Amino acid sequence: MFLALTALVDEPRHGYGIVQEVDRLSGGRVRLKIGSLYGVLDRLAVEGLVELDREEVAQGRLRRYYRLTDSGAAALEEEAARLAVNARAATDRLRERATRRDTATGLRDLTGPETAFTGLTAPETAPAGLREPAAPGGVGRLLGFLVRSSTVPAGGTG
Repeated sequence: MFLALTALVDEPRHGYGIVQEVDRLSGGRVRLKIGSLYGVLDRLAVEGLVELDREEVAQGRLRRYYRLTDSGAAALEEEAARLAVNARAATDRLRERATRRDTATGLRDLTGPETAFTGLTAPETAPAGLREPAAPGGVGRLLGFLVRSSTVPAGGTG
């Protein structure tokens, strides 16, 4: 329901257009079947979240275009906020877990505020040569990089 409503935010779409947009929005992780989509659209229409925009005949077939209603936009906004709160709770708990584990092992956050050091360097923050799992010499290379990159030249401020 969430992605089907999201697919209709910017413009009315027909069934196959919704399927394609959901695929795009989810990065290919969600693949709606056209048969099940029409059941969802019927339910959303009964709930007043979507409505029929128009019908067109294309290549001898009837296409029904659906649009998001104001109630549908409000429901989508509420669901997006609920999911964001849930995602934040999960992220916070994972960060706390990593902090507890790092404290227990004597390590501290070495890769930045978003990613606690867990034996793997963070791909988005680590230099290209350090983006593999910690192997023999891996942690030493990371620590050596950190020391080299944080060394202040004599008489300098860094």
